[in-house]
Amino acid sequence: MGRILKSYFFWTYERGSFHYDVMVTLILAFIFITPHLWNYGDHPVPGNFAPTEVLVRADGRGGFTYVVPADQVQDGMVQARLETAIERISGPMIVDHYDVLKDASGKITAYKVWAHR
Repeated sequence: MGRILKSYFFWTYERGSFHYDVMVTLILAFIFITPHLWNYGDHPVPGNFAPTEVLVRADGRGGFTYVVPADQVQDGMVQARLETAIERISGPMIVDHYDVLKDASGKITAYKVWAHR
């Protein structure tokens, strides 16, 4: 039994042999089963995106909704800054309206913009 474990550890079995297939199966089982057994902490955090990132979604009526981080929009002329941020991604768009998104403390985190061509 010790010799078999040593051979498994040093991977000395030839490809296509029974023990080689067992080792590959154990490795694949580890890769695909362990994420379901414990949390690696690598899940995305909703609403937490880079300051230069803009989230775009189709609204189903021929328009789009954009979520533009507040860092891209400076004080004053909010709609013009939003149009500029959207234009870099989608080209010329007409902004229908926008909403301010705030965190629990009331700080502006992003703007949700509805636009169409």
